[in-house]
Amino acid sequence: MVLVLFACVLLGLLSWSVVTDNLFAALVAGGGLATVIVLGGTTQPGNEHTRSQETERTLEVASKTLKTLRGGLSQETAPTICTLLLSETSAAAISITDTEYVLGFEGDIATAHVPGSKVVGPATEVLESGRMETFVSVDSRQQVLKRRGGFGNGGSSFGIIVPLIVQDRPVGTIKLYYRRGIEIDRTQLAIAEGLGELLSTQLSSYELDRQAELTARAEVKALQAQINPHFLFNTLNTIASLTRTNPNKARDLLREFSVFYRRTLESSQGSLIPLSQELTQTRRYLTIEKARFGEERIQESEHVDEGCEDIQVPSFLIQPIVENAVRHAMKDEGALHIDIHVARDEDDILISVADDGLGMDEETVSRLLNGQGPTPHNSSGRSEGTGIAIKNVAERAERFYAAGSGMEIMSKPGQGTCVTLKLAGAALQVTAQ
Repeated sequence: MVLVLFACVLLGLLSWSVVTDNLFAALVAGGGLATVIVLGGTTQPGNEHTRSQETERTLEVASKTLKTLRGGLSQETAPTICTLLLSETSAAAISITDTEYVLGFEGDIATAHVPGSKVVGPATEVLESGRMETFVSVDSRQQVLKRRGGFGNGGSSFGIIVPLIVQDRPVGTIKLYYRRGIEIDRTQLAIAEGLGELLSTQLSSYELDRQAELTARAEVKALQAQINPHFLFNTLNTIASLTRTNPNKARDLLREFSVFYRRTLESSQGSLIPLSQELTQTRRYLTIEKARFGEERIQESEHVDEGCEDIQVPSFLIQPIVENAVRHAMKDEGALHIDIHVARDEDDILISVADDGLGMDEETVSRLLNGQGPTPHNSSGRSEGTGIAIKNVAERAERFYAAGSGMEIMSKPGQGTCVTLKLAGAALQVTAQ
């Protein structure tokens, strides 16, 4: 109260100094008002308590959204997030989208962008640019206005759109609706940006957890795909048969199988191995299969660009592709030729496994990539695989290397198949050596 009275006196003195053109009085009044402002800011009752409450509320919201987003961004989690966040802003409504559809909406603003509708208008531009923007809807047509621009007149609703970023890539948006453009001030822009960063961080955490789980599951499934009962029994039967007809070869094959089995178990314990080790293990596998089908039935060749044999790759990267060719591409007669080619393409490494076997139609290729397994090609019964290993190879290529990594399968029935792996950025390992 004292400060208020003192401020009134100083304002009167300032007015008098202006009228009388008294410079000294103006300086005294101005300095006194500055002092009052400082004292008012530092002695405001309950200021620390208010800040403490705001901090506690922010932490509570972060905790609730984190629990909800443990299931990722979906039609199940988005409505809950909208409800939690709406009370933290002055917005009349909030919606959340992924890159294609509106996932959740909360509030009483009339809009055509309801859950399940396609993402259109300003949200698509935000997804492309990765930057926060404001918008105004006029006669149901939305017009994007940059943050420094105005809001226009006569619009039915106004808003802020913030991108949700995971691994430098927009995965969705959060959209705040307001009834009047004047409501969108610096505070609301800061709150919107903060909410976007909060959700982006939590979604990134979910993605890391998901990738770690995917990697662990892929390694286990890949191991199971290699040492499966059919392969094990067929190998043991082959060795048993050779003990009578060719004991020396049986002994050599048993040694190779022992090393193959041991290396498989060792590889399953680690994430990355040299490419040369993966190629050696693949050759061991082919040695065992040649003993089963005959040396003349499987002919392989390799070409590896200089330096590429030392790059680090996930175990079971090439062998499952070769194994799939042996199981499903071999014709009833004649040799199956398998060519393994490893080449550098600027910063990337390309690994291709080509065969001249039975080939596949588009449906079978799709089944392989989805982990559903191929259908039998002929009456030989060589369709014991499930295709899980091929799908895991593609997933791990995407997991361990830069964006753009993955698998491509080109195949024609009766002509053969070529599986190509792109390891984006892997060639930089060669340069660094």
